[in-house]
Amino acid sequence: MAVTEEHDPALGTIPRPRPGRWIDHYDPEDRDQWESAGRPTARRNLRLSIFAEFLGFSVWQLWTIVTPSLNGAGFSLSANQQFWLIAIPNLVGATLRFPYTFAVPRFGGRNWTIVSALLLIVPCAGLVVVVQNPQTPFWVMVLVAATAGVGGGNFASSMANISFFFPEREKGAALGLNAAGGNLGVAVVQLVVPIIVVIGGGLALERAGLVLIPLAVLAAVLAWRSMDNLSAAKADLGGYAAALRNRHTWIISFLYIGTFGSFIGYAGVFPTLIKNQFPEVSFDWGFIGLPAVPLTLAFTGALVGSLARPYGGRLADRLSGASVSIAAYVVMGLGALGVIAALSLGSFALFFGCFLVLFVASGMGNGSVYRMIPAVFRAGVAPGDGAGLLLAKREAAACIGIAAGIGAYGGFIIPRVFATSITSTGSLAPALLGFIGFYALCAVVTAAVYVRGRATRFAGTTV
Repeated sequence: MAVTEEHDPALGTIPRPRPGRWIDHYDPEDRDQWESAGRPTARRNLRLSIFAEFLGFSVWQLWTIVTPSLNGAGFSLSANQQFWLIAIPNLVGATLRFPYTFAVPRFGGRNWTIVSALLLIVPCAGLVVVVQNPQTPFWVMVLVAATAGVGGGNFASSMANISFFFPEREKGAALGLNAAGGNLGVAVVQLVVPIIVVIGGGLALERAGLVLIPLAVLAAVLAWRSMDNLSAAKADLGGYAAALRNRHTWIISFLYIGTFGSFIGYAGVFPTLIKNQFPEVSFDWGFIGLPAVPLTLAFTGALVGSLARPYGGRLADRLSGASVSIAAYVVMGLGALGVIAALSLGSFALFFGCFLVLFVASGMGNGSVYRMIPAVFRAGVAPGDGAGLLLAKREAAACIGIAAGIGAYGGFIIPRVFATSITSTGSLAPALLGFIGFYALCAVVTAAVYVRGRATRFAGTTV
C-alpha cells in the first residue's frame, strides 16, 4: 500500500523538506546528521543569509552617502537637516531589531528572509522619487529615510536564523561571518553609489535606489528557491525574560553602544563630515574614465571597521574580551582626540587617519564585547551546576539580540550629537570631547565589573 504524504516518515527531513521547504528533523548537535547533510544545508543558508543581510545594511545606510550630495542636486538643507536624514534610519533600524528577533521563530527563516528582502524595495523606491524633486517637503524626506530602517532590522532576524542551523562548537564562527558580511554592506554602498550616480555626467541620485531594487528581488528569489525553514526554531521567551532581569544584559548593551554604536554612527556621518569640513578635497577616478568623486574616500572607514571585527573576537579569545574591549575604548578616545587636533590644524590627512583609527578600534571592540557575552553569563555559574549552565547559555543568546538592538541606537545618537554641536558652537570639538568622556566611562565600567568585579568570581573564568 502506498504511503500517504501525511504519514511519510521521510517528509520533513533535510533531503525531503515539507512544502514551503520546512525541515522538521534537524539537529546540528547530532554529529552523524551534521557531517552528512547538516553542514551543507547550514552553509547554503548562511551564504544566502549573508547576501540578504549585506543588502539590508546597504539599504539601511543608503542615506548616509546620498545626503551629502543633495544640496548639489538642488536641495537646500541645513547641517541639522542633513544629520536628521542620516540619523532617522538608524533610530528605526535599531528599534526594529527587537521584533525582527522573533520573526524567524514565528514565520520561518526562509519565509522571513523573503519578506525582509522584498521590504527593502520600499525605501529604495521612495528614495528614487524624492531625490528627483528638490521641492519635496523635508518631513516627507524624513519619512522616506525612516523606511530605510527595515534594512537595519534584518541583522537581528538573520543572526537569529543562522544560530539555529549551526552546532554550538561552530556557531561563533558562523555568526561572525554573518555579521561581518552585513557590516561590509556599509562600505560597499559608500564606495559604489558615488560612482554610479555620476556615470555619464551630471548627478543622478535616483540611481542609488534603482541599483538596489533588482538585488533585493534577487535575494528574495534565492531565498525562496534555496533557503529552509526549521521547525525547531522556537523563540526562547523564558531565556529572553531572564536576560532582561539580569543586570549584565544592560551593562553589556551599554558597552556595545560604545563599540557598535560608534561604528555605525561614524559610518553614517563620515561622508557628510568629509564633505562639510574639507570641501576642497577630491579623489580623482579619472584613470578609469570617471570624474572626481570625493565621497568615495568615506567607504574605507566602514571597510576597515568591518574587517577588524573578527580580529577583535580572535584577540579576545587569546587574551580576554574585557582587556581587548578596554584597549579598544582607550584607542577610540585617542582617535577622537586626534580628530579634534586635525580640525584645529585643518589637516585632512590627520583627520582621515584618526577616523580610520576610530573605525578599526570600534570594529575590534564589536568582536571583543560579543565574545564577552557567553563568558559573562557563564562566570556566575558554580562548577558542576548543569541547570545553571543551561540557563546561562539561554540568557547569553538573548543578551546577544538585546545588545544588538540597543547598541544600534548609537547610530542615531552620534549624528544628533554632531548636529547639536555644530548648531550650538559651530564646531565638532564639543561632540568629540563628549565621546571621549563616554569611552572613558565604558573603559572604567568594563574594568570595574569584568576585570575586578564579582562577575568573575568563580575560578577559571576569563571574561
